[in-house]
Amino acid sequence: MASAWQTVLSVHDTIVENGDKRTDQWLLVYSPVPIAIIFLVYLFVVWAGPRLMKHREPFDLKAVLIAYNFAMVGLSAYMLYEFIVTSWLSNYSFLCQPVDYSTSPLAMRMAGACWWFFFSKVIELCDTFFFILRKKNSQLTYLHIYHHGPLMFNWWAGIKYVAGGQSFFIGLVNTFIHLVMYSYYGLAAIGPHMQKYLWWKRYLTSLQLVQLFLFLLHSGYNLFAECDFPDSMNLLVFTYCVVLVILFSNFYYQSYLNKKKQK
Repeated sequence: MASAWQTVLSVHDTIVENGDKRTDQWLLVYSPVPIAIIFLVYLFVVWAGPRLMKHREPFDLKAVLIAYNFAMVGLSAYMLYEFIVTSWLSNYSFLCQPVDYSTSPLAMRMAGACWWFFFSKVIELCDTFFFILRKKNSQLTYLHIYHHGPLMFNWWAGIKYVAGGQSFFIGLVNTFIHLVMYSYYGLAAIGPHMQKYLWWKRYLTSLQLVQLFLFLLHSGYNLFAECDFPDSMNLLVFTYCVVLVILFSNFYYQSYLNKKKQK
């Protein structure tokens, strides 16, 4: 038992010691333990929440949802701006862009944008909690939980080891998608009378699928090209996106094509 614990400690030490020293002191970055605890709490809430709410009335969260969703629009817009400006000023390439590990203002600004992107994935766990409190249990799909949970670990690894470089491409595209997505959610939260303005919901799912294919092409190319960027990170992104493409494609089929066929 003691030997197993020593092995765990040794692995932990290796993980924390080989990271980007610039980001070690930033919130939730130094060790994987805090983010692992958040993930375990998240899974527990997903399991226990619907059971605790079973005999309770759903909460009216209209004001909270409006404020939350438009706050996420603002955060997404800020991150999108930072990714665009910092990559442009640094003359970033869309392919095989190495990480600038220096402490220059632009390198630190890009690392900061990556940290905010990582932290936004922690904040987005609130999406799940709001579903539970509103008793929207049908929304707690495998797609939803897989999308929110493991993504934190992906971007924890990103900010821990590769805060910049070609990682910026994922942040750039995803913050744009989330800007559009949270705009939709914010408008929908205002009330049913907004539905006539939300005809573009179907195209939002299409945008998410396009995003995933872009990530597959980007990480796939960089994985097989001679890039000064860890292949392990490209493989992690590629594998994660393959699963998401399958899940999102199934969601799109069941939500739009299959329903249309049944009608």
